[in-house]
Amino acid sequence: MKKIEHIGIAVKDLEVSNLLFEKLFGVSAYKQEEVASEGVKTSFFRNGPNKIELLEATNPDSPIAKFIEKKGEGIHHIAFEVEDIFSEIERLKKEGFVVLNEIPKKGADNKLVVFLHPKTTNGVLIELCQEIV
Repeated sequence: MKKIEHIGIAVKDLEVSNLLFEKLFGVSAYKQEEVASEGVKTSFFRNGPNKIELLEATNPDSPIAKFIEKKGEGIHHIAFEVEDIFSEIERLKKEGFVVLNEIPKKGADNKLVVFLHPKTTNGVLIELCQEIV
């Protein structure tokens, strides 16, 4: 794993949260997009070398909607950039981690993504992401 790529925050209302984070960071989101396969709309903010992803559910069955229903708004996941997502999946499976989607899927911000089950990572949902080239 190369670095923390971003921190994902589940929000009820992306428009309201965008305004809040614009005030917090003093800049607008640099990217907004919908990931229909995950039932989510996202906004990305930069703060120095760090990125924050805000996630709003687009349907009541999406993982973000379920997360907010259960836990409320807040940190949803921490994403780590990896060099080779396929070899990382194999390495982490051998180490005993449970990979939620063993076949990487296209996520937001031009990334291939997989998630590790929080039961195997001290309750934190971990995302691995690799730039699509």
